[in-house]
Amino acid sequence: MFQVFLVEPDMQLNHLLCLYLQKEGLITTSFFNGEKAIKNIDKNPHLWILDRETPTIDGFTILSEVKSKYPDIPVIMISEQNSNIDRIVALEMGCDDYVSKPFLPKELVLRVKKILEHIHGNVKNRNRILLYAEYKIDEIVRIVQKDEEMINLTSKEFDLLLLLVKNLYRTFSREQILKYVWNDGHLGAERSVDDLVRRLRRKMRNLRIESIYSYGYRLLPNQVLKIKGCKTVTTQNEDIQGLFQ
Repeated sequence: MFQVFLVEPDMQLNHLLCLYLQKEGLITTSFFNGEKAIKNIDKNPHLWILDRETPTIDGFTILSEVKSKYPDIPVIMISEQNSNIDRIVALEMGCDDYVSKPFLPKELVLRVKKILEHIHGNVKNRNRILLYAEYKIDEIVRIVQKDEEMINLTSKEFDLLLLLVKNLYRTFSREQILKYVWNDGHLGAERSVDDLVRRLRRKMRNLRIESIYSYGYRLLPNQVLKIKGCKTVTTQNEDIQGLFQ
């Protein structure tokens, strides 16, 4: 299931859009102001719907915050402003679609589904389910299960998990992990990496994360690692090789 975050100050429209989205099987969380939305950015939904005229913090500010931290998460902006300037500004800031009011709720739902299906289509031929020991890792929906029970990971914990699981035996320095997980935007000390690893170990105790003294970390296999319906995972993932060259 996909999770959608909706930011819409109009209570009636907020409720109506939630009903339509939920009817399509989308897990929907709604907010009535920008301040609460900003506080939930790190919950990392699959798509945002932002009202341009959101009180306390406007839609453009929320859009900027979302795209600066999670540039790949799609955002649809809805607005009473039908000006070309607003539309262009939103698109230049990374907005994936712009819908002017009034609109039919069904139209918005179709736009949401189209964007999600497009993203899903781009990754449908990539590995989806990773198995490590008793853990089942869905890299598209970004969830981890153990014996059918969910393990709640933060976005950064999940990013680190994917990096290690898809690159067995490969040793990563703390600097490389900072670059991958924080996208070069983190100014903190490399101790942040140690804290992140410690939290991941605590939540997933059967991960064999090995510490490399004064350097970094690597993941060793707990048992044979396979991808559901695909070949065995190699020890080096081509997707991230260029990141550290």
